[in-house]
Amino acid sequence: MNPYVPLLVMIIASAVIAFGGLAASAILGPKKYNRVKVLNYECGVEATPNAGSAGRFPIKYFLTAMTFIIFDIEVVFLYPWAVSHEELGLFGLIAMASFVFLITVPFIYEWRRGGLEWSE
Repeated sequence: MNPYVPLLVMIIASAVIAFGGLAASAILGPKKYNRVKVLNYECGVEATPNAGSAGRFPIKYFLTAMTFIIFDIEVVFLYPWAVSHEELGLFGLIAMASFVFLITVPFIYEWRRGGLEWSE
């Protein structure tokens, strides 16, 4: 058996599920649209006709996204290191220590900007 057959089966299965979900929502989904449903949703901020002159967009949304990205990247790199830290030795320890140090820079920036304060 070819070693790529399971990969091909997974690709076909995911494509069938994806396109099947799209087809089912097109067939079974609601067809009636009203004015509220077709309006743009702008992260809890009321949509305005002339959004360009409405002022600055609150930075709290961007800081929340930055928090997610920082911790997501940190977990992606720290988990494999934690699994194989014994084989990497001192080089792996120094590499991860420098990575953790570098990842704290955006975290401190976000902390200073107030991204971790949830009271309005």
